[in-house]
Amino acid sequence: MSAGLTGMLLGLVAATGVLLAVSFAPPFRQVRLVDRLAPYVHDSPAPSRLLGTATQPGVLSAARRVFGPVLADGGRHVDRLLGGRVAVRRRLDALNADATVEDFRIEQVVWGGVGLLGAAVLAVLGSALAGAVNLLSVVLLCVAGLVGGVLGRDWWLTQQVQRREELLLAEFPVVAELLALAVTAGESPTAAIARVTRLSGGELARELGATLARARAGVPLVDALQQLADRTSLDPLARFVDGLIVAIERGTPLAEVLRAQAADVREAGKRRLLEAGGRKEIAMMVPVVFLVLPVTVLFALYPGLISIVSLAQ
Repeated sequence: MSAGLTGMLLGLVAATGVLLAVSFAPPFRQVRLVDRLAPYVHDSPAPSRLLGTATQPGVLSAARRVFGPVLADGGRHVDRLLGGRVAVRRRLDALNADATVEDFRIEQVVWGGVGLLGAAVLAVLGSALAGAVNLLSVVLLCVAGLVGGVLGRDWWLTQQVQRREELLLAEFPVVAELLALAVTAGESPTAAIARVTRLSGGELARELGATLARARAGVPLVDALQQLADRTSLDPLARFVDGLIVAIERGTPLAEVLRAQAADVREAGKRRLLEAGGRKEIAMMVPVVFLVLPVTVLFALYPGLISIVSLAQ
């Protein structure tokens, strides 16, 4: 690495450090209204850390402790630029995550920082191998790493929600038939839900268990089930919860409705498998057309081509 490139990188790091130190110094840092009102609103003292629940150490918690104000400001800037708080909150609820939208924005900032760091490392390695520095390429690569990290966290949240919804759909027919069997045996819907959540596992059983726990904590069971229906984006699960609500409120027969819903979900699963098989069949044509077929044609034509060349000589 040349002396000029080393001096430029050291100057950039020093300038960044001075800029961060000056911008986050108390005279230049704007005090929020929440921080001003907090000592007068919180009438009860903060609980002791010895009495609190132990939290697992993680990268996000460590980063928030070290770079708390910087990450909070970055999260607010990302939220202002991207928006979509309602959609993010809906996906977090569908994932059954305890994190808030602010926590998710901070995770996006952390992912963006990691992407920026990786892009900077690639830029330094590329400049060292090339022996010259293209400032425009370095800036574009760093910006691409930053934006890719921020958007990559959003994409990963969507993938997590889709994977969890697939698990819910896969578990739904079994849970619905177990509930129908328990209701047919004479149990009430509440007792049937308690029995199924006690005997089975999985995402749907945990969702029903959390709903039943909220009901036992004082929330009406109908309201707790309605909250479950509002959180999910799956139509079969929403219809299933609506059937439970109607059965609890009006005392209508529930076993046949649950069996019919389970059968509908199984048929929908079969249709999804057929559609996936059709897509895979089309994807399998790519290696056949572009790899196997040219090799076959080459093996068929090569002897004749060799004969023509030998005759021409």
